[in-house]
Amino acid sequence: MIKKTVIRITILASILMFLLIGGLTYQLYSKKVVTLAPELKEISGIEMDKAENFWAINDGGNGAKLHQIQKDGSIKKTITITNAKNLDWEDMTQDDFGHFFIGDFGNNENMRQWLTIYKIENPIDIKGNTTEAEIIKFTYPEQVNYPPKESEKNFDLEAFVFYKKQLYLFSKNRTEPFDGDTNLYKIGDHADNYQARYISNFNTCTTHEKLCWITSAALSPDRSKLVLLDSERLWLFENWTGDDFFSGDAYKINLGIVTQKEAVTFSDNNTVIFTDEEFKGIGRNAYMIKLDEVDKQKIN
Repeated sequence: MIKKTVIRITILASILMFLLIGGLTYQLYSKKVVTLAPELKEISGIEMDKAENFWAINDGGNGAKLHQIQKDGSIKKTITITNAKNLDWEDMTQDDFGHFFIGDFGNNENMRQWLTIYKIENPIDIKGNTTEAEIIKFTYPEQVNYPPKESEKNFDLEAFVFYKKQLYLFSKNRTEPFDGDTNLYKIGDHADNYQARYISNFNTCTTHEKLCWITSAALSPDRSKLVLLDSERLWLFENWTGDDFFSGDAYKINLGIVTQKEAVTFSDNNTVIFTDEEFKGIGRNAYMIKLDEVDKQKIN
């Protein structure tokens, strides 16, 4: 969960600046699909079930609940995970069988030694309004101090995906001075205690951490495209080698306006859905873009 009192003044200033640029504002809001229910004002993860229904979670300070979203943005059903806590829920993904994974791994101060992921059956298969989760725990072997030095604060986490029987984690960088790197780690996909294994890193930008840090991730259904989300962009990755998503082609997609974007997923191999939180009446929307219809700037 982002510390609202710390970042929102900066984000609001950025929003107001971009609102003055009409074309950029239209670029994002022309992609708006729906305004979400007020209960989802802190939406931090979205995922689509086997019946193509969208489900959402809120970040820390809210209940251990998943909400099914109807086409008009209202909530149709809510499922509570009875053996879970929402310390800082930040993202969702699912495996090839449709199990959902919920990441309770927000780590703003880099103080949490063990992070948690909850694994449940596909929500469409849950008949009632409650379920229990399989619990996955992990830690970073590189982190030896809690908190680490300011220059080493890259152990916050808001983004992950499932890929080939592993979970892949993308760090949210809080280093001072800010170096812009998101680190890629992997762990197993079933109940156990894991040491996250470092793979590689990718530099988004260093202009301002609140515009450049990664807040969600998603893989296309055919597992050929990865997108990472920040406050104003999508980062698209293709043609990687092995499981190093940063080893192939990378593209930047500008979304046109700064809002507190926290959740992204694919609805098909070409369609990306993302959402933003509400702040001062701005946000709490779902947006849709087609990857073959947007400008993509290749960056390597």
